[in-house]
Parts: sequence; C-alpha cells; structure tokens
Amino acid sequence: MTVSALTPTVFWTDRPGRPGPFPALTGSATADLVVVGGGYTGLWAAILAKEENPGCDVLLLESATLGFGGSGRNGGFISDSLTHGLSHGVSLWEKEMPELIRLGRENLAEFAATLDRHGLDAGLHLSGKTTIAVAPHQVGELRALEKLHLDYGDDAVWLDAAEMRADVDSPTYLGGLRVRNTGGLVDPGRLVDALTELAIRLGVRVHERTAVLDFTRTPSGVAVTTDKGSVLAGQALIATNAYPAPLRRLRHLVLPVWDYVLVTEPLTPSQLASLGWRERQGLTDAGNQFHYYRLTSDDRILWGGYDAIYHRGGGTGEELASRDSSHELLARHFFTTFPQLEGLKFTHRWGGAIDSTSRFTATFGTALGGRVGYAVGYTGLGVGASRFGAATALDLLARRDTPRTRLEMVRRPPIPFPPEPLRWPVVEYTRRQIARADEREGRRGPWLALLDRFGVGFNS
Repeated sequence: MTVSALTPTVFWTDRPGRPGPFPALTGSATADLVVVGGGYTGLWAAILAKEENPGCDVLLLESATLGFGGSGRNGGFISDSLTHGLSHGVSLWEKEMPELIRLGRENLAEFAATLDRHGLDAGLHLSGKTTIAVAPHQVGELRALEKLHLDYGDDAVWLDAAEMRADVDSPTYLGGLRVRNTGGLVDPGRLVDALTELAIRLGVRVHERTAVLDFTRTPSGVAVTTDKGSVLAGQALIATNAYPAPLRRLRHLVLPVWDYVLVTEPLTPSQLASLGWRERQGLTDAGNQFHYYRLTSDDRILWGGYDAIYHRGGGTGEELASRDSSHELLARHFFTTFPQLEGLKFTHRWGGAIDSTSRFTATFGTALGGRVGYAVGYTGLGVGASRFGAATALDLLARRDTPRTRLEMVRRPPIPFPPEPLRWPVVEYTRRQIARADEREGRRGPWLALLDRFGVGFNS
C-alpha cells in the first residue's frame, strides 16, 4: 500500500473511550465567561478561570469537537519556550529574554504540576530534545546555539557525528545539540482528554458543534451569536488559533499554514535496537525546512514537517488534511534518514493547520471595550505556551498588571499579513526563498534580510 492510499486519520485521536460527545448549544444561554475554541488554549482558559474563581460560570463553545484542530494533530513536542525558540527570542526581545525564559520555565512547571496534582496522565515525558545537523553549515549554527543555551543556563551539550549516531543512528547525521531541560514530549490526544476531564470536573459547561459567528457589545458585557442560538455573557475569550475567528482583526494577524504527518506501524525490538534512541527524546533537523520526529508509547515513529503549505485564500477545510505530494515526500525522506527500516509500513497520515503570525509567536489583546480577549498564533510551539496564552488573556480581561501583561510581546502585536490576492504570492515567494537559503548553506537573500530587519519571524 502506498502512503497516498491511506485514509487520512489522526493517530492520537484514533481510539475509543474519549470524553464526549457534548451537545450543541441551542436557544439562549447566559454565562460569566464564554470561551470560544476547544483546543489547548480554550481548555486551559476555562480551567484557570474556574481554579481562580470556582463560582465563575464558564461556558466553552467548540465549532467541531474538542481537540479537533492543532491540539489533536500536533507532534506532541512540548517546550518551555514562549518565543519560538531561544535564538528567535533573542533576535526579537533580547532585553526581555531573562524574563521570558523565567516565565516560560515557570509555565511549564505549572503545566506539569497541574496534571500531577489532579492525577491526569497525558503521557508527559520531559526528556528534552535533540536538534540534528544534516548539512555541513548546520554544524556551526548548532555550535553557536549551544553557546547561547549555555549562556542562559540550559543543560546543553554538543554531540559530534559519532556521538550523535551512537545516540540515534542515521547515516545523514553530522552532529547534534542535545538540550535536556527545556521540554519534552506529550501525547496530544490524551492531553486534550485530560484537560477536558479536569474542566468538566471543575464545572465548566461544554458544547461541541457550536460555531460562534459574532460578538456584540452590551451594557453589561457581550452578546455571543452562534449558528444555533446566543449567549449573554460578561466576557468572552477567543482561542480559535488557525481557524477563522469571530473577530476580524485576527484574520489579518494569523495565517493558517498546513503541516503534514506520518506514523509508522510499531517497530519490532530489533528495528528499535537498530536505532538506539534509548532516551526516547524528540528529534528535529536544523534546517529552515525541517522534520520533527519521535517515538510513541507503542514504539511507532511519528514523522512530520518539512513542507509548510499556505493554501490560497487561507483555507482550513478538512479536505486539506490530505496532500499526497507532501505525504509521499515525507515517506521518501523517512527512509533516507533511516534506511535500516526499509519496508516498514505507515498506518496513519494527516494534516493540520498551524496558526502562524508574521513574527512566529503568539499575539494577545482585547476588543469591544475589554469585554473580549484573545491569545492566538503560537506557530507550532503552542502545546506548552497555550497555558501561558490562556493565563495572559485572562489577565488582560481582568485588567491585571502582571509580569505577563508587561511583556513587549504581549503589548505590541505582530505586523499584519497583506490581504488576498497579495497574500498568497508573498507567502509563496517567501517560502521559496527559505528553501533556497537551505540550498545555499544557510545564506539568506535580500528578501529574507528585509523581513529580518522589520522583525518578521522568518529567521527562526
């Protein structure tokens, strides 16, 4: 069977016994806080609001099913970074980096502590990550990144080619940067289910298959119009991420970029032994176009990334979850990386939309006189940062002066993307220039240099 013959199915949610389904909202309702979006940010916002004030009436509305979007489709990499990686953060907010790092580490610690405190198993494994050089110029780049990590107190060590291959064996590896203290892995589907269970336990009301269409300011709060009814609420929090938000300004700030993934059948003990991979950490390439990959709990390999596709018009429809050319390219790259696994079959393939901003980090704010808050645009590093985003949006709604709300990253939005029909050719041209930089040993052309100058995040 070819990869293209596989029916698109998300591995993480392809199992019975998940919470739900939850009924759609019909007719009219009231709430203190309406959360729009049932992914990680929305679930964390509902949980944090209830933990802060158990008497707060929280209503969570999801247009599909909980975890339907990026929260259920990602690779399961969790990081303490709030800035799309250390080097990217330094390039944008060097003066604030000590505080951003402190807040990121604190956020990840509280993320793990919440799961532990409530006895929730989301497959969290804080084993760090290894970034691998697969081209000669990447060796120097990673050595420089090693120094940066050490300067900021991280547990980072350089592995030369022999050491890297002794850790995880591939003929393509020229070295690797092993960082052990900045994150790890989680099971995305189990995390959605764990947060759902906790939200329900705390008294959050959940409705699936309920699309929010509009907000209207009222004297005492906000009226939320849905496809089947309405809600009168004190406040609302938007957590729609890559999907069209019922607040038009966000459609200029967030770009849905599609990412594609494969998962293999379980490896045999001898196949796993041929790789090594004893620490079971997540792995990524060091290029601009990079693969990310990891082992699952049942010894499959998840292999994704490389292609990042913006579909003309910003489409987010489920028909885009299948892209034969991207999935076939991933399969070829997989066996180039691990030729010892030739003949291994793939069992799952899918695609998902990543909510990117022009600076590759989330954007935060309020609208309608402070009645509506939002946190969107994590650009692929939202598994851990979603909790920070939810907490920040709640701070903004409460008009609290906190270390989070003082950050320049929170106070200043990213540069908007141009509207269509200009948006698609600009994104495509930029994507080609990024690929060309990889081909030219990392040398960036005039276009990428111009974007760097204006703080647009393509230098990550």
